[in-house]
Amino acid sequence: MTDHFKGISDSEIPRASEPIFQHLLNTYASETNKVVSVWLGFSADDMSFRPHDRSSTVEAIMKHQLLSERRFFGEFIGLPEPPASEAIPKKLTPEAYAERLVELARPRLDFIADKNEAWWLEQRPFFDVVRERIWIFWRRVLHTAHHRTQLTVYLRLLGKAVPSTYGPTADVTWEGADPTQTVEAASRK
Repeated sequence: MTDHFKGISDSEIPRASEPIFQHLLNTYASETNKVVSVWLGFSADDMSFRPHDRSSTVEAIMKHQLLSERRFFGEFIGLPEPPASEAIPKKLTPEAYAERLVELARPRLDFIADKNEAWWLEQRPFFDVVRERIWIFWRRVLHTAHHRTQLTVYLRLLGKAVPSTYGPTADVTWEGADPTQTVEAASRK
């Protein structure tokens, strides 16, 4: 699979001090890039779109992503984060939100790169429970994937192309793409 947008290039991903944690850095950078590719599918005119009165707008989801990610990393995981008032870009366009997401992600990667097993396994308050930092990190990744998926549905409802995030889509494919859509494909070993 090829990414059409690299907000964080592979060469920018720091090396983990303990190789077993490299997948955390790689995954966070990759997931950030996937969110950016979805956000850049919207235009400024789409920011107020929502498919239902009880649904969030495109802009509200982007804003929530930036603010909740800041809270997860700052309050729950314990990283130094800028004030919440600085998480939202000055210009409220998809491009500005995407740029801000990447700007906030880069120092997080640098900070967690040198963390060891004891740090990742330390218990931290998470809302009304206590969890290991690594559990909170993966919860963040899942939360991000949830909102990214919401916005891919919005793109489809707006008649826009849905970018590839984990494999080919109805709009994006490539030579050698091998989606698992049949029993035969799923039976391969």
